[in-house]
Amino acid sequence: MKKVLVLGGGFAGVESAIFLKKENYEVTLVSEREYFYIYPTSIWVPTNEASFEDVCVDLKDLQKAHGFELIIDSVSAIHAKNSEVILQNYGSYKEYDYLVIALGADKMKHKGLQNTLSICGVPQMALDIRHELNALVAKGRGKIAFGFGGNPNDTTSVRGGPGFELLFNVHNMLKKKGIRDNFELTFFAPMEQPGARMGKQALSMMDTYFKRLGINRHFGKKIKRFEKEGVVFEDDTMLEADFTMFIPAGTGHKVVVESDLPLNESGFLKVNDYCEVVIDGEVSNVYGVGDVAAIEGPQWRAKQGHVAEVMARNTAFNINARDSNSDERKGYQEHINILCVMDSGDGAAFVYRDDKKAMMIPMPLIGHWLKKGWGLYCRYSKLGKIPRIPGM
Repeated sequence: MKKVLVLGGGFAGVESAIFLKKENYEVTLVSEREYFYIYPTSIWVPTNEASFEDVCVDLKDLQKAHGFELIIDSVSAIHAKNSEVILQNYGSYKEYDYLVIALGADKMKHKGLQNTLSICGVPQMALDIRHELNALVAKGRGKIAFGFGGNPNDTTSVRGGPGFELLFNVHNMLKKKGIRDNFELTFFAPMEQPGARMGKQALSMMDTYFKRLGINRHFGKKIKRFEKEGVVFEDDTMLEADFTMFIPAGTGHKVVVESDLPLNESGFLKVNDYCEVVIDGEVSNVYGVGDVAAIEGPQWRAKQGHVAEVMARNTAFNINARDSNSDERKGYQEHINILCVMDSGDGAAFVYRDDKKAMMIPMPLIGHWLKKGWGLYCRYSKLGKIPRIPGM
């Protein structure tokens, strides 16, 4: 039985391990965390609507459910041409026929970034954001800034949706407590039209949301630095804030950037449509899935969890086809779309975009519970306790 080493315990890595086991490979998953973190539902941790445990799935439970081997360790280096991975504690690992890299991305560096917290950062930050919000709620008033940044070399690595969601959920939380009028909420971003990739209808509806909810906007100015007192922009104006939540854009993972793997200008792993990594003109035994990869497609394309999972499932299929001497391959590019349920705490909006259409459909009240239901589906379907919906 051939062996596959999967690096990364997020959506891309866990999905790869699950589906490679379905193809009867001997799979070892390496993760620096002992749990799979459900980032899309972590937006409720800061507002006390969900506990930290609610958005975590123990990797040992997933291991038992699917039968892959598990190593909790950090990846220190990848020597692809020598088929070697260096783990921080385990040391050299060479016992694999295929390597699937699903390490995610690092974050763009901004001066003073330590003065912010991110809902898309390390999981612990969700609890840190909760602490900051609780302190302001106890105080009874304050100024809160929410924002995200861009990567001029790779627009796919921008992740703004969770920032919008957390903003709307905080608004709803403050409203329920009867103190919303005592808070100044502002959303900021360096681009003129943050969220433009969702389409014109979505942009128009977002504008309506901001006006109706009394949320300030600060768009179109590059960020110079972050301070404890707020955000300083390129023209030296400042957005004052008692607390700043900021999601930096992604950039290449440090371990991948320092490896002998082919990269794009932002440090993302170059893969073809089949998630294969070509080294020295030949298809290698390395595959890249999820945020670690440089994805191709339309200008509005975005890295999302469901795209990562498509890449993972295709990779399992393609590795098996390769070993079966089949020419059949499955590509990820035909599946690129934007798909999310943007939660607000008291409802949601369904957002979808592909090459043919772009739409945003309001779902008052029911949308919030649909996303709650998806969180439960994500957990229990991955644990094998309920059937998976085909394609999900």
